[in-house]
Amino acid sequence: MNFRSLSLFSAAVSLAVVVALAQETLSQSAQPTPTAPGAPPGLTLLSRDGRRPLPIVMVSDQEFIGLDDLAAAFQLAIHEESGAITVSYKGKTIILTPEQTLASVAGRLISLPAPPTRSGRRWLVPVEFIARALAPIYDVRLELRKPAHLVIVGDLRVPRLTVKYEPAGAAARLTIDAMPRATGTVSQDGDRLTVKFDADALDVPGQLLPAQPAQSIVQAVRVTDATTVTVDLGPRFAGFKAASQPVDPVMRLVIDFVAQPTETTPTQPPAAQPPPAPPELPPAFAPPSSPIRTITIDPGHGGDDAGAKGANGTKEKDVALSVGHRVKAVIEARLGVRVLLTRDDDRSVPLDERTAIANNNKADLFISLHANASMRRSTTGASIICASFDAPSETAGAAHAGERLPTFGGGLRDIELVPWDLAQTRHLDQSVAFATILAESFKGHIPLGAHPVDRAPMRILEPANMPAVLVEMGFLTNADQEKLLAGDAFQNTLVQAVYDSVVRFRDVLAAGGTR
Repeated sequence: MNFRSLSLFSAAVSLAVVVALAQETLSQSAQPTPTAPGAPPGLTLLSRDGRRPLPIVMVSDQEFIGLDDLAAAFQLAIHEESGAITVSYKGKTIILTPEQTLASVAGRLISLPAPPTRSGRRWLVPVEFIARALAPIYDVRLELRKPAHLVIVGDLRVPRLTVKYEPAGAAARLTIDAMPRATGTVSQDGDRLTVKFDADALDVPGQLLPAQPAQSIVQAVRVTDATTVTVDLGPRFAGFKAASQPVDPVMRLVIDFVAQPTETTPTQPPAAQPPPAPPELPPAFAPPSSPIRTITIDPGHGGDDAGAKGANGTKEKDVALSVGHRVKAVIEARLGVRVLLTRDDDRSVPLDERTAIANNNKADLFISLHANASMRRSTTGASIICASFDAPSETAGAAHAGERLPTFGGGLRDIELVPWDLAQTRHLDQSVAFATILAESFKGHIPLGAHPVDRAPMRILEPANMPAVLVEMGFLTNADQEKLLAGDAFQNTLVQAVYDSVVRFRDVLAAGGTR
């Protein structure tokens, strides 16, 4: 090799080294950020075989998981060719494309919150991949519970637990809701209660109960094994009563506590004291008298009648039923009010039957839930509609409000007679008042239309013999609103606004007003 050839060879080697170093630098710059202290823990895989950890990698504040880890956990085959990543399971395939959020799942397009990303030799996908892409092709049920970092494999009973503690002087109440329903058995062992749930595992928040003062009747509530919750009792504890009751869709366990008498409470000498009686339900928790005792929630449409439909396939009947279930659960849990659903599954219910359910159960409030549609895709916003009647109809309703009819034993008796299709005329003022309160509660939280409160002839409202409104939650024909309406965050916000409105309306009625 002559000097010129040696120089060219050296230059080529130097260039190759530079290119390799540049590629390594680019690869390192694309590496995901390691999970920092305090970041969300990895996923826990729950199955009949036990628990298995699945590590999470944080990429730009987004939770990702390695396809290789998923392949090992779920017996998947991963193949990369021609710029596409193929994930296979028993003849069914998922096709992913780098830098694309759309994926093909057994021939059907789905959307991921972020595209696949490479980490060295590994491919990472958002954790939502498990629910949106893997679950549809897997041969057993897969459920991702992202807030709890759980992946449930198979038909396991894993109820979510929520805990509420209410101290009240010499008494206290601990409420534990399990959803789906799971019964808890309470037993006492010294200075603690154990609650054993009929379940395979528990889905619990990071902290069931914040730290309590030293003299609190209940000191702490903690999970002690896969299906057991322990209640640590304070020095003032004297006794308890426990009762379970189904409150759709949860099983509610209520534990009422009583405290020992304070030093200022007069007591008899020990020899003269009778045996302690079982503690009674604290009077502080007696249900107050309320003008609203029963509410009927009407999830619109159902069965063959899907109602409005968004471009991405979101159906009005599904949104209405989802929100209806949430409203029922929240109002019953927080107010102790009876809440009826005109339908609790995907079935068709005639309009007159929906209102008849409210009338026959003497409901104090009727709320019909719907989603809107428009030829103009830019149209957006929620609205609350009350019934509208022409003047003769309203007069006719008042004229038939009551008549005196003869009784069997002689004499006359006042009988309230209201034509079926005019029953709402007697409640229009209160209906408008409740609609106005709803619009005020929505403001700043739920996008409102140009006319938030409106009146229109509504067959579903006209026979309602109580304050009644129809809520159009938004427009499914608007792409942004369709995404909102289908999401948990929006639905929970709407449910909170409805709950707040019911509380305000209840207080207005209790004060003897309509506003």
